[in-house]
Amino acid sequence: MSTATPLPPGPAATQGDALATPLPAAAPRRLRRALLWGALVALLVVAQTLLVALTLSYEESRAQEEADAAAAEAASEVRRNLLAVVQNLQALAWVEGAPGEARAAAEALLRTQRELKRVEWRAPSLTVTEAAQTPYLPRLFNTLPRAELSIDAELACNAARRSSAPTFSRSYFVPLQDGQGLEVIDLCLPLQRAGREAGFLVGSFALADLLESSITARNLRRHEISFVEGDGTRLARAGVPRGAGVYTAERVVDLPGATLQLRADSSAGRPSLIPNLATALVLGLSIALFGLVLLLARDVRRRAFAESALAEALAFRKAMEDSLSTGLRARDLRGAITYVNPAFCAMVGCSAEELFAPSRDRSAPYTPPYWPPEFAAEYHRRQQLRLGHEVAAAGANVADPRDPREGWETVFMRKNGERFPVMIYEAPLVDGQGRHTGWMSAVVDLSAQRRVEELSRQQQDRLQATARLATVGEMASLLSHELNQPLAAIASYASGSLNLMADPQMQADPEMPAMIRGALERMAEQAERAGRVIKSVHDFVRRREQLHETLAAERLFEAVLPLARLQARKSGTRIEIDLPPAGEGPSAAKSPRVRCDRTMVEQVLLNLARNALQAMEGHTPAAERVLTLRARQTHPRWVTVSVIDRGPGISAEVAARLFTPFFTTKPEGMGLGLSLCRTVIEQHGGALDHGPGPEGRGTEFRFTLPAAAPGGAAAPAHPPETGETSGSHATA
Repeated sequence: MSTATPLPPGPAATQGDALATPLPAAAPRRLRRALLWGALVALLVVAQTLLVALTLSYEESRAQEEADAAAAEAASEVRRNLLAVVQNLQALAWVEGAPGEARAAAEALLRTQRELKRVEWRAPSLTVTEAAQTPYLPRLFNTLPRAELSIDAELACNAARRSSAPTFSRSYFVPLQDGQGLEVIDLCLPLQRAGREAGFLVGSFALADLLESSITARNLRRHEISFVEGDGTRLARAGVPRGAGVYTAERVVDLPGATLQLRADSSAGRPSLIPNLATALVLGLSIALFGLVLLLARDVRRRAFAESALAEALAFRKAMEDSLSTGLRARDLRGAITYVNPAFCAMVGCSAEELFAPSRDRSAPYTPPYWPPEFAAEYHRRQQLRLGHEVAAAGANVADPRDPREGWETVFMRKNGERFPVMIYEAPLVDGQGRHTGWMSAVVDLSAQRRVEELSRQQQDRLQATARLATVGEMASLLSHELNQPLAAIASYASGSLNLMADPQMQADPEMPAMIRGALERMAEQAERAGRVIKSVHDFVRRREQLHETLAAERLFEAVLPLARLQARKSGTRIEIDLPPAGEGPSAAKSPRVRCDRTMVEQVLLNLARNALQAMEGHTPAAERVLTLRARQTHPRWVTVSVIDRGPGISAEVAARLFTPFFTTKPEGMGLGLSLCRTVIEQHGGALDHGPGPEGRGTEFRFTLPAAAPGGAAAPAHPPETGETSGSHATA
């Protein structure tokens, strides 16, 4: 036998050693990876197994808890319903009077309590003297007479006699037709009259109906609720499903003299185990991993779509902001402008760079170039006042609480120095973290609106002058009648004077100069009277500038009385002036003082007075025609003026359209009088309305005018606005 001689070390041996060197180190690494993956898989298997076991245990415990809760709830409801019926039967036991009253009360109780099947009255000897049956089917003791099934009720009545308290009997079976039957329990109540035993009142309950009325619909859908005996025999049941017998719970219903055992049997069986748990877990994990990849891909795709949509939204917003005619500006907490749109630049006549330039210098107070120099100091003061409040609020992440829909009016300046009014609507700017970083303002140029308002005012003035001329034209006949009297008197006195002067005998009379002097004085008085009538019409028709002055309300009445009396004399109407006596009202003056455009308000008074006079013509007896002009200071800032007539009043159909332009009930009317009156009063800040007269007769038109201040000037209806805002919210 030969032995191999070892080769000397050489190149071949060196190469083999080099190849064989990593082998001992690779095996432990693969083993470690295998151990790690094995541990990971084992952990996953254990975790999934425990998860399934815990899930099954949780489902079982939850099903058992539901059964326990259903049984407890059912037992509580059964006991509560039985005790409620006991109270009703006790109330029935106290019914006295005619023999039929107790029976009628029992039948009413049987109609409301479906589980109560029969009520009977027993003598002290336990014989049935009167009974009432339920109106619902099935009825008890139709197959077998009550006497054959009375032993349990008698035992309960004997126990009730001993305890002097209501007592329940044991449950017993009552056969019905067609081989059916009901499990019944009796309640016996002892009756006493004047401290002596008067018999018993027995109520019979069907256990099945008792369950139906006591168990909630949710429990009836998921559990079988039944009364059982001690050996598990079912006495009565309720519920849609049949119990699976896996999750059951029992409760005892303690009643006076008896107990009922209630069982809740869940329809749910034991949870089924997945047929191949390992395959299900692997598939579940694989599907979850694949779903995760899909979700990641969907998220990346949604991010790309969101970026594209964001770019489109930015472009759309830029185009929308550039097309707006409303100016937009954004400001930081310091008040410096951070953004403007082209409409704002066109409004103030400055470029965006010119508006941003002053905001870059943080050492000096920021003054926008569109602030008028005369208002700059006031704007700075109000802006600092506001910033002092809202910078602290911004540090607390609290936005400006003002409603952005509530704007305010102020004055801006264009680059050429032109001042123009603007309306500003401002809302807080909030960043993505909810921090208040500034304000966004929408600025509306009101120059065109002011021009339209001025044009409308001028047209309104012309319309008012036309209405005054139309009013005088309608009164021309009355005016001629009124002037005829003083002119006729002047003519008579002049003719008489000439006759006296031509008579030779009267020339020698020493009293002739006195007679002629008296005639001339009468002629002067009548001429002055005619002049007053013409002057009142002239003052009314003459167009004047709309100037507000302070005057007494009685001065308004005095101005319209000459013209109103023209029509009043023709219709035989009496005009009364009603002013507060001295010491009455807030002003404690003889006549309230108002601040108004005298010409306009006089036209309103005359229009209302003429309408009132016309309303009484032909409808009110001549002796009762009275027109009342009243003035009262009903508020420290307002005076109420009323025009009251005794006409037939205004119907509901006419009242609904009374102030509509061109609506009139007069054949010759234009339908503009009351509409113009309301416009004039609303221009003074007041209101014009109407209603029944003070005595429920006729009509009262009333309007309010600003009251004069104690010093002579009227209290303003609205506070003046200077600068951008007033108060703590003033800012530019």
